[in-house]
Amino acid sequence: MNKKKLFLSGMRDGIPITLGYFAVSFALGITAGKAGFSAIQAFVASLLNNASAGEYAAIALIASGAGFAEVALMELIANARYFLMACTMSQKFSPDTPFYHRLLIGFDLTDEIFAINVTRKGYIEPAYAYGAIVTVLPGWSVGTALGVIVGDVIPPFAVSALGVAIFGMFIAIIVPPAVKNRVIAVTVLASFALSTAVNKLSFFDFIPSGTKTIILTVVISLAAAIIRPIPDDGDCE
Repeated sequence: MNKKKLFLSGMRDGIPITLGYFAVSFALGITAGKAGFSAIQAFVASLLNNASAGEYAAIALIASGAGFAEVALMELIANARYFLMACTMSQKFSPDTPFYHRLLIGFDLTDEIFAINVTRKGYIEPAYAYGAIVTVLPGWSVGTALGVIVGDVIPPFAVSALGVAIFGMFIAIIVPPAVKNRVIAVTVLASFALSTAVNKLSFFDFIPSGTKTIILTVVISLAAAIIRPIPDDGDCE
């Protein structure tokens, strides 16, 4: 498949993600507006930090008068899971992929963009990843800006409903690979069960939610790799 077709394929796969992101970022924009952000400020913030949990945390800190160092540290903690995703993504690139492609794609490495890239057979094609990014990133940024502009007009129950879209979208991404691969299916179910248990049991309350996600990701992926390792045949299948 040539680069143009790969780019268009990435844009096509990015459309459902964009719709989900738009809904969530709209709710984020309402929060940003109440914290004193202008529409332009919210747009730039989302353009440079496409991460819902990270942005919510930053907006809350900024609204409380926190300093730059506090916000930077919180962003590092809240977005630390992307280090793990980046390590996985790096193994899916062809060895001769230039560094600048890895750097640019890493700039907008979100959960869903990560998912649609790593579930494709073979090496990650930069053109495909770029197609998804140029579709998704504007939707997230524009949605945040619109949330600031018209947020007060939307009823609270409608805003709450918008937040559900992102979960439905993510489930739609992980279910097809799980149906085809029993190991993935078991890993996904184990992730759901352990995540629910860790968040419900008071014993783990002392661990920040972001840290819980990182620990579970490492433990579950390590267990899956040990129990059912992927043969190293060199074709990145």
